[in-house]
Amino acid sequence: MRLDKLLAHSGYGSRKDVKKMLKNGAVRVGGRIAKDAKEQIDPAADEVTVFGEPVIYREFIYLMMNKPQGVLSATEDSRQETIIDLLDPEYLRFEPFPVGRLDKDTEGLLLLTNDGQLAHQLLSPKKHVPKTYEVHVEKPVTKAAADQLESGVDIGEGYVTKPAKAVILENESGRHKLLLTITEGKFHQVKRMLKAVGNEVVYLKRLKMGDVALDAELAAGGYRELTESELAALKNKKHSD
Repeated sequence: MRLDKLLAHSGYGSRKDVKKMLKNGAVRVGGRIAKDAKEQIDPAADEVTVFGEPVIYREFIYLMMNKPQGVLSATEDSRQETIIDLLDPEYLRFEPFPVGRLDKDTEGLLLLTNDGQLAHQLLSPKKHVPKTYEVHVEKPVTKAAADQLESGVDIGEGYVTKPAKAVILENESGRHKLLLTITEGKFHQVKRMLKAVGNEVVYLKRLKMGDVALDAELAAGGYRELTESELAALKNKKHSD
């Protein structure tokens, strides 16, 4: 890894800021002054200091966000607010991206990382990673409809969804609700599944992805780093093909 990249990712400013520090002799590698921004560094083996303080390098970050409604699951947009706009600058330098997407009007659990390999594992159709949603609909969900959702429904263009799990919840304040767990991520899939059984989604919130559940303490728009146990659950969980 280039020295300037290591320092930039470790919180020492932009590449331009790093070059100034290098020029001023503030950076040392193995005790010697380093001034070449292109110098190749092994973060695990080389001791790097800035003004005498050791550099603690992190390659990846893993965040859990409670995505609010009205915000895009995108890294940038010229007109609308994105989830990246909600992050503090200390995380922006890692260039995180969302693991999958939630619709603009959908809220709940969204993972963000710069670990492309993990993101691929979680999103791969072959891994069948389950995702659980709280779904509010216009009309009561019948047992027959729930059975249909679990067996698979045609959501258009001849595509029949894979087996799901549907749990009808008790009505609260006149709301008709269910928990729906799916292992796919087709465009607007949950909404299309409910439409296929004659209903309409009026509110949608993702509660869980794999074995990681949304932290109930996170307010809409809030986020935190994953705990070691949560990260281990995502990395080590075996999902059948």
